[in-house]
Amino acid sequence: MITVTGATGNIGRTLVELLAGAGEEVRAVSRQAAPSAGPVAGVHWVRTDTGTAGGLRTAAEGARALFLLLGGELNSHGEDPAGLVGAVRDAGVERIVLVSSQVAATRPHAASHARLREFEGAVRASGLDFTVLRPGGFASNAFAWAETVRTRRTVLAPFGDVALPVVDPADIAAVAAAALREEGHSGRTYELTGPEAVTPRRQTEVIAEALGEDVAFVELSRAEAHAHLAGFMPEEVVNGTLDVLGLPLPEEQKAGPDVETVLGRPAAPFEAWVARHLPAFR
Repeated sequence: MITVTGATGNIGRTLVELLAGAGEEVRAVSRQAAPSAGPVAGVHWVRTDTGTAGGLRTAAEGARALFLLLGGELNSHGEDPAGLVGAVRDAGVERIVLVSSQVAATRPHAASHARLREFEGAVRASGLDFTVLRPGGFASNAFAWAETVRTRRTVLAPFGDVALPVVDPADIAAVAAAALREEGHSGRTYELTGPEAVTPRRQTEVIAEALGEDVAFVELSRAEAHAHLAGFMPEEVVNGTLDVLGLPLPEEQKAGPDVETVLGRPAAPFEAWVARHLPAFR
């Protein structure tokens, strides 16, 4: 059995489908109820608090491998990472695939990613087989524009001409599936990006081209973007996010090879993500 935390999210939902499609028995863990689409053969849904050792042990019990995504309680609070990873080990898990962030490496002192770095350290010290995934920005962050595109045919975003190689979450899921099921990934750290850097202004053009309609781009100031993000992010995370979006380091703007190295095909471009999710913007 393979346990997938964050199973209803942008990565986890696809990962569950990939694993089940490959014939794996999957325990899908989330804070929400199972999707209403109906049962899927080989997939067992569990709701539990992965921010506690007891909850994470329940999620991991009987699984040989664990996909660990630090969403919600794991990323913002919860018990000590070493204790949580120890609970996973005690449950009998042999392999962990951890989703961290590119920023954990590029900005090693950033307060916004301190807990991710702690989890990386705990996983590396666990004695288990492990693979660390460090994605850059997600293509799916464009979902934040969906409402204004639908209602006003407008994208509002800061730093319109700053390009980053955003990665399709489906590619992250595919790399995770390989690391969970295949040999040869133990001890590896993969930095996952899209195939090329793309600006928010260009992303808006891609959405417009897919819709066949004009979509305006309105550039927000950093202060305006800060005020919006502060409504649902801690202050240090807001500042860390805006630093990466507005003042990326050279290594954060570079498209890396690791998606293609693992999957044997190029990383998906932003256009492919938009094509799959176009109904969200109609």
